[in-house]
Amino acid sequence: MLNRRHIRVKILQTIYAMHQSGSEELEKEEKFLFSSLESIQNLYLIMVSVLMEIRRKEEEFLEIAAKKHLATEKDKNPNKKFIKNRVLVSLDKNNLLADNLEKFKIINWKQNDDMILLLLEETKKSKLYIDYLASKENSFEDDKQFVAKLFEEVIATNDKLFDYLEDFRLTWVDDIPLVNTMFLKQLKTLEESNLFILGIPTLYKDAEDKDFAKDLFRKTVLNEQDLAKEYLDRTPNWDPERISEIDTIMLKMAICEFLRFPSIPIKVTINEYLEIAKEYATPKSSIFINGILDNLVKEYQKTNKLNKTGRGLM
Repeated sequence: MLNRRHIRVKILQTIYAMHQSGSEELEKEEKFLFSSLESIQNLYLIMVSVLMEIRRKEEEFLEIAAKKHLATEKDKNPNKKFIKNRVLVSLDKNNLLADNLEKFKIINWKQNDDMILLLLEETKKSKLYIDYLASKENSFEDDKQFVAKLFEEVIATNDKLFDYLEDFRLTWVDDIPLVNTMFLKQLKTLEESNLFILGIPTLYKDAEDKDFAKDLFRKTVLNEQDLAKEYLDRTPNWDPERISEIDTIMLKMAICEFLRFPSIPIKVTINEYLEIAKEYATPKSSIFINGILDNLVKEYQKTNKLNKTGRGLM
């Protein structure tokens, strides 16, 4: 699920938080970093369970309406296309998902029933839902496309749901797009012959990515003063006191990768931090960081300070 850019962003945020709080407790902050990374799996389960709970709530409403003393013909014979949607039913019957929801104690919607009611209301008044119920099409592909569009256009874009998730865990703000994209990707690959394979995606691509997170965090934090010396004398046109803290942390992390991560190509490091700077720093940050890193690389190459292994890593 995680890519290395997202790992870098989490490390950047953790180091920034350390600076703001004045914390020097490396193990405590490292624990916070990995807690922040691992909680992404909880977020994934919470987002998937939204769909599960919306279907259950609508099924409950239909059952209650059918039992009313003065039930109408529509109440007695409602359109059940939504609650019988093959994909939504498969989520509800997925033992792997059920086990993980219990394992990670995902009970958010049992404690916040009003959010499910709100999302169900938004669902039912959407043109997407109205057209789906009215359509005579009754295929698995139609069901799958409807759920994917419902999640993408109604659920994932709901501001109140976003606010709830942000309030519940602030570190999820940057994780929500990642999780939503991953779920949609999984959803679109579902086949009718194998509906129950959906589970939590693996957090790290491999053990190397987890080691990378730990190593980059530790090597940056433990060597901040030395890493700062690499760029401080090379910013004659920039007042060090006016360089943003986010920029300085990104520079230290990038330089750390240059000097202490022999298997990461120089171009990859530069491109990653330029992209991160565009999203998380000031408008001028990417220009500033690109200039400093480009000059450093040229100097390192002249003095043979870079120790990159493998083809094409320079």
